[in-house]
Amino acid sequence: MSDLTPGLDPKPVAPTPPGPDDCCHSGCTWCVLDLYQEELEKYREALKQWEARQKTRQR
Repeated sequence: MSDLTPGLDPKPVAPTPPGPDDCCHSGCTWCVLDLYQEELEKYREALKQWEARQKTRQR
């Protein structure tokens, strides 16, 4: 749970991309590049929802 004050709706934070040496290029099942892409998709969806909430609050 977050320690934020109730009622605040902070903007989602983008995941940190993996560094150039984070992937070993050996075909791991859970490659850091794949995991980053999944987190990036979640972030983009959360950002879209957050932006929609901000628009409705400005009305």
